[in-house]
Amino acid sequence: MGKKQLWMVIGVLILVNCLTIAFSLSKANTAGGTLGNDETVATIGKKSILRQDWLHELESRYGKDVLKEMVDQKVIEEMAAKYHINVSNQDVDREFRMLQSTTNSFTQQNSKDEKGWKEQIRSNLLLEELLTKDVKVPSSELERYYQENKELFDVPPAFHLSHIVLPTQEEADKAVQELNQGSDFSTLAMERSIEEFSANNGGDIGYISEGDERYPGQYIEVAKELKTGSYSMPVKVEEGYAIFKLDGKISGKKYSFADVREQIRRQIALEQMKSPASASTFWDDAKVEWFYGHKEN
Repeated sequence: MGKKQLWMVIGVLILVNCLTIAFSLSKANTAGGTLGNDETVATIGKKSILRQDWLHELESRYGKDVLKEMVDQKVIEEMAAKYHINVSNQDVDREFRMLQSTTNSFTQQNSKDEKGWKEQIRSNLLLEELLTKDVKVPSSELERYYQENKELFDVPPAFHLSHIVLPTQEEADKAVQELNQGSDFSTLAMERSIEEFSANNGGDIGYISEGDERYPGQYIEVAKELKTGSYSMPVKVEEGYAIFKLDGKISGKKYSFADVREQIRRQIALEQMKSPASASTFWDDAKVEWFYGHKEN
């Protein structure tokens, strides 16, 4: 799976995870104290917003996209079974490791759903196999591609970091004292860190690796010296002084040509396709009929 496909995985997961909970509310009823469609979900002065209006707005904005993702998932499963296509756990694990180490999507809040990430990766790999099942690429071309792009198939070492950024060393030293006394790192980050983006997430900045342009190289150097679960003394950074905590790490790994041969074949085949990679290609074969009445392109 190339970088474009990896970002497609992220986009799908963000969309589905954010909206599934909201749409599941439409299944609730008044029994057991759950909200009915005529219940109020918000009041603004003397005006109110009813649950049915809220759900209607959600469906009108996002309903088609969410339903399409659900249909596509089922189509991929049906077609994979029909054409006897499988992907190995090794392939899924490799893509998952790459996704972890090369994106900042894995904060503590969302990295716990490893099963969900891997299911979506498996689905995307199955789709790629379906779309390219009849494509043959000469071994010499596969080998040449690997030799010219070896670095694309290496998983770099990555460190899952959180930080608390404070304006002065005095404030940073005080925060370290509180941590030594048992204060919670994420709580302190939310209360005091001046780096607002990560503070809202308990200081969590996700995984970073060497060459990451989002953060100075000193972040990696500090991370290398920490044990998982430990935190650093204050370190001078551009915004002030930072305290780092290592939440986890991924060891780097290099993959051989044999490991990634099929991935390269799919990648070359997909790059030659004129139409975008989509499960909609198989909707007719899967005999899809849906609420919106026409085939999705």
